[in-house]
Amino acid sequence: MQLGSSLAKGVFDTVGSFGAVALRLFFAATVLVLVWRPRLNLGRRAWLAVVAYGLVLGAMNLFFYLALFRIPLGVAVTIEVLGPLAMALVGSRRLLDVFWVILAICGVLLLAEGSTGLDLLGVLFATAAGLCWGLYIPIGAALGRHTTEGNGLALGMTVAALVAVPFGVIQSGVELINPVVAIAGFGIALLSSVVPYTLDLEALRRMPPRVFGILMSLEPALAAIVGLLVLREVLVVSQWLAVLCVVVASAGAAFGARPRRPTRD
Repeated sequence: MQLGSSLAKGVFDTVGSFGAVALRLFFAATVLVLVWRPRLNLGRRAWLAVVAYGLVLGAMNLFFYLALFRIPLGVAVTIEVLGPLAMALVGSRRLLDVFWVILAICGVLLLAEGSTGLDLLGVLFATAAGLCWGLYIPIGAALGRHTTEGNGLALGMTVAALVAVPFGVIQSGVELINPVVAIAGFGIALLSSVVPYTLDLEALRRMPPRVFGILMSLEPALAAIVGLLVLREVLVVSQWLAVLCVVVASAGAAFGARPRRPTRD
């Protein structure tokens, strides 16, 4: 996913952030629909889950790419991951979870300290993307309950594409059908949406959500490494410490999350 984000940065000068999102979600939806051929005769609850998933996914991608246009990849993902971290800790009464909150706050302060001149609007867009990611978790779980295999993902991605493509067309126009840009967009879709989301579903079928959450908490560190190796985005020591604080806080919160008791349908 982070490799896909780095590739997206390469087309920003041509199609802008909205154009990159439009290409990503359009091609992702196309591939997933062709692979899964989802049926449309779903129940009311299933359609509500599909539409909600698509709206949140579309908004999350738009906000994230707006942030990515202004701030480094590692910084953007570090801020974004605070959203699901907050969702994991909401309503918790455990003393240990207070420590994870404090550690995450320390990460934010270190990020601010080492990011002199960091674009404030980019930070706000990354925060908005994080809020969407926090909502994405329960909505994605509802989508999984009410749909089967990849049918819900394909339909939800289609809704997300319907949200994002008009923004891309308004911003970029005919540049979106440039063959070179279209090929790059297809690559972004595969790396950022089709492959990772499909692997997510398969991983969740094979491991407890708590373990999955711990592995997902590594995203800020992976984003910082990809940003350094691919985009030459160098972070200062305090920013690397910030990434470490957020990774540890997210992993700790996921590890301490209590598994839900099974309920009868």
